[in-house]
Amino acid sequence: MVTFPEKGMSEEEVLDELEKRLSEDLTFDSGKILGSMCTYPHPLAQKIISLYMDRNLGDPGLHVGSRKIEEEAVQMLGNLLHLNKAYGNIVSGGTEANILAVRAFRNIADIENPELILPESAHFSFLKASEMLKVKLVWAELNKDYSVNVRDIESKITDNTIGIVGIAGTTGLGVVDDIPALSDLAQDYGLPLHVDAAFGGFVIPFAKALGYDLPDFDFKLKGVQSVTIDPHKMGMVPIPAGGIIFRKKRFIDAISIPAPYLAGGKVFQATITGTRPGANALAVWALLKHLGFEGYKRIVKEAMELSRWFAGQIRTLKGAYLIREPMLNIVSFGTKELEKVEKELKRRGWGISAHRGYIRIVMMPHVKKEHLEEFLKDLKEILKAV
Repeated sequence: MVTFPEKGMSEEEVLDELEKRLSEDLTFDSGKILGSMCTYPHPLAQKIISLYMDRNLGDPGLHVGSRKIEEEAVQMLGNLLHLNKAYGNIVSGGTEANILAVRAFRNIADIENPELILPESAHFSFLKASEMLKVKLVWAELNKDYSVNVRDIESKITDNTIGIVGIAGTTGLGVVDDIPALSDLAQDYGLPLHVDAAFGGFVIPFAKALGYDLPDFDFKLKGVQSVTIDPHKMGMVPIPAGGIIFRKKRFIDAISIPAPYLAGGKVFQATITGTRPGANALAVWALLKHLGFEGYKRIVKEAMELSRWFAGQIRTLKGAYLIREPMLNIVSFGTKELEKVEKELKRRGWGISAHRGYIRIVMMPHVKKEHLEEFLKDLKEILKAV
């Protein structure tokens, strides 16, 4: 039974106990975490967090400089996504960002029985949004390449539809939906399109600049009204740091709630959380400034090249097969006796995920070729044994 302590422990005792207890955790620098979309934070971002951890963007009147820097970070993300004037916030992650987009669509539509159309590949955060906001989810089928079937989406539009969702980098396979076609569809029916680019937002712009053939996915497309983009994934910012970017101010206005009692004065909050860590928004700003487009392009180049090499290795293995050719820096493969293979890989210490019948490997910045070579060695042994 855990009880509230009568007397405190020394700092040294607390740190010692934490070190022992956390020895069960996998760490990014071990090279064993291959199934996560998060990574070891950039050293500069760590410094920013330690210096400014007291800043609260939930009370921006007290931290005016932090608020202005968050606004600049949002503008830089908007610019990356081909938007001249961006509205939004640095939030806790893709889940909060997606919920905020659904909330904005619902509030603006003001329909008695609101429905949202989204791909079967959509993130679980939309299930939370549905439950919280009383919005019915209408699921659209996937094509053979695991992208959403645009015709099926169109067939499901009704008078109750408040918006459409497209994915730019699905969680399981890293698939980018045909966002240009979805944008045209949204415009034809006068509906807003939300793009969940929580993962792909910090990959696709740089991969396209490197010559990879990927569809447009952002505000370059007129039907796109909001985008989720997560700096705490490929952006290398410490958790939590997601982003929600809106094309127009009316979306922010639709989800803003007055908070009149704050020490810094009355403000309107457009996020789910009230108190928000300002340091994480400052870290987003700092890394965008520090790395720039060229810096992120170098990071994405390594990740994309590594994913293609790894996919080639999987093709040579007996008993394993690619689910599809990778679009981004995610490689997913199936095996015979999948559960046994997954269990043995985890027993050997690998932090991998089995998702919808396949194992997913994400080439995050902490993943190096030598880590994958060790993984492939273990995988080969396991495949021979099952």
